[in-house]
This record gives sequence, structure tokens and C-alpha cells, in this order.
Amino acid sequence: MEGIGGFTEYMNAAQMTLYAFWLFFAGLVVYLRMEDKREGYPLQAEANESTGGRTEEKLGFPAPPAPKAFKMSDGRSIQVPRREKTEYELGTALRAEPTAPWDGAPLEPTGNPMVDGIGPGAWAKREDEPDVTHLGNQKIVPLRVATEMEVCGNPSIARFWPEVDPDPRGYPVIGCDGREAGRVRDIWADRGEMRVMYLEADLSGIGGSSDRVLVPINFCRVTYDGQVKVNAITAQQFSDVPRLREADRISPQEEDFVTAYFGGGILYAVPGRTEPFL
Repeated sequence: MEGIGGFTEYMNAAQMTLYAFWLFFAGLVVYLRMEDKREGYPLQAEANESTGGRTEEKLGFPAPPAPKAFKMSDGRSIQVPRREKTEYELGTALRAEPTAPWDGAPLEPTGNPMVDGIGPGAWAKREDEPDVTHLGNQKIVPLRVATEMEVCGNPSIARFWPEVDPDPRGYPVIGCDGREAGRVRDIWADRGEMRVMYLEADLSGIGGSSDRVLVPINFCRVTYDGQVKVNAITAQQFSDVPRLREADRISPQEEDFVTAYFGGGILYAVPGRTEPFL
């Protein structure tokens, strides 16, 4: 006898609903996997013994989706996925060598990995124009430009009121070697998210230069005794921090360059960091 909601002796509404959910979920997984291939594909397989010394391209399953145009708020239109030339295809050799002849073998840097984009110092190919807010204003700017923002803190009372943030402008920037690299001259903030992104350091401590560089706030520890400690790199290595094309503008590509440099310093700034703890 058929039960309530039964279609046949062997199938009812509950079974059909379960099968429909399985098919929907499988389709959702495939769809999401295709969509996340809009950037970064096709993959490039390293040249090794299994590929006959040739670099091969891999699409994987499922294949990347058909190109789709996305309209930006500034009127530009970006089509993804799109074919982009990598630095290595443009003739810049990868300054690293695999430690073994098989796929996925660790790369051993052959140059300066902090500026060569190796390991934790690697960077992605991103837009080279500054981000803007929904109002059309530049998103990440120094406070000398974002005059509507200010630091709600006072160094003289910060030690007694921990919830009040100190203003690091004027603080010395100390590298992992304990030496002063320069002093903080300004703060770069994100207008959209209302948070600090970078500290701008004047490199007066390494040669008397008035050259300024950005230090990502995530690599900084602002102390209540009036210092900004950066454990990622040494004081001298601040001189090689990637510079901006313009004094008051930064693009996502430049952000990757700057952040990757400090990220590379976590592993490569001093020789002992690449060695095991034990």
C-alpha cells in the first residue's frame, strides 16, 4: 500500500526531495568551483622530468567559466577570466630553483627573495589604479589628505587609559635589530572601513634621506612608551621597501608589493629565520 505522499510502491515525496537536494548541491559545488576559477587560471605546471622539461597549462575540473564582463563604479569594464601575461612569460626569470625534480618541490631563492617575489614575499597581479569609495573618493590615503579623520588618542594619558590609542606620529620606527630606521610622519587610513592601514616612515635614520616608505600596520607594534617596533625587517632593510609612484596615492598592486616585502622579511630578513627551531 502506498503511504502518504507516495508516487509508486518504491518512491515517495521524501525520496524525491532528497534526490533533488543531492542534485542541487552537486550543481552548486560545480558552479562555485567554476566561478572561483575566474582568476588565476589556467595553472602553470612547473617544468620537470614528468613534463619533459616543458611548462604545461592545467585547467582542472571543472573548466573555467565563459568570460563575463563586470562593470566598475568608475565606468571601466573588466572581463574575467582573461589571459594575462605573467612576469616569467614577459622574460623576467624566476630567481629560484626547485630543490627536487618533481612537481611541488620547494623553491630555493637564488637572489634576494624579499624583492624577488619568492615564498612569503610573493605578490599577486592586481589593479594598478587606486581603489575608490562609493562616493568616488580615493579609499586609502594619508591623514594629511583625509582631513575629516583624526586619531582619538593622547600619548600623555594613553598609559592610564588603555582604551585610548596613542598617536604614533613622531615615534621612532625600530627594526628587528633594535636600531632606528626613521620616524613616523603620517598615518594612512581606509576611508571605507575607517581603520589604519599603514604608517608612513621618514627614513632619516638610515643615511639622512628624506625618502618615505609605508609600513603595513599589521607588521607594527605601537608601544605606549613612544616607539613603533617592526620585527619583520632590520633597520637597514627599510631602504629597499618598494616605493609609491605618487606621494599620496597607492594602488592595490603597490599594496601587494609593500606588504609582500615585509612578509618576505618574516622568513628572509636574517639568516637564522630560514633554519629550524630545533
